[in-house]
Amino acid sequence: MAHIVATGAGKVMMDRRDDPTHEYILNLTGKSRPRVLFVGTATGDRPDYILSFYQTYDSDRCAPHHLPLFSRERDDLRSWITEFDVIHVGGGNTANMYDVWRRQGVWDIFTDMFNDPANENLVFTGGSAGGICWFDGGTTDSYGPTLQVLPEGLGFVPGSFSPHYDAEGQRRPLVHRALLDGSLGAGWACGNLDSLHFNGSDFVTAISPTKDSLALTLTVENGAVVETPLPVLSL
Repeated sequence: MAHIVATGAGKVMMDRRDDPTHEYILNLTGKSRPRVLFVGTATGDRPDYILSFYQTYDSDRCAPHHLPLFSRERDDLRSWITEFDVIHVGGGNTANMYDVWRRQGVWDIFTDMFNDPANENLVFTGGSAGGICWFDGGTTDSYGPTLQVLPEGLGFVPGSFSPHYDAEGQRRPLVHRALLDGSLGAGWACGNLDSLHFNGSDFVTAISPTKDSLALTLTVENGAVVETPLPVLSL
């Protein structure tokens, strides 16, 4: 099965050029120079985010490319996208990203790639919006500064994903309310610099470059939310 590495923060992590999380992701492909595709749809293909990607995933460590969808340069996206070893999705506006992906056919391409048993070393990754999208849903600032529930996603991993769990005061209370009223299913949460690694839909490990890591499973038991810490692999 393909790998998924969901991180708490998007550009904050991308700007950390030497963070070992990046090497962890590249090593999952099993290739010495994997092809990496950055998908910056959630920020409207913002140039500074794309530049940060090329500075971090430079040509010495991989073969980097980006997918422009607001000034589309290719007719046939499928044959091109499916050649990549890593799909790296940037943070930003999750809801708008979903709409563009559906309109441009990217949603179906990613789904077919994940479900192809031949793609056992393929890695889907990203932070914030780029982490939420692989799950059934999460919480988002897509609709303004007040966070809201976004009960949709590609569903590669069942349940919800809550990024920025240590960095945004609104995040935890909203997630708890959503779990209790059923608008989000039980799932996972992590801090800005922490990541969750799955093989297919099966959890493998949490990873972090910091000692102050935060990685949790979130469940509801007897009418209360239970946060269970996960073991974290220090990078």
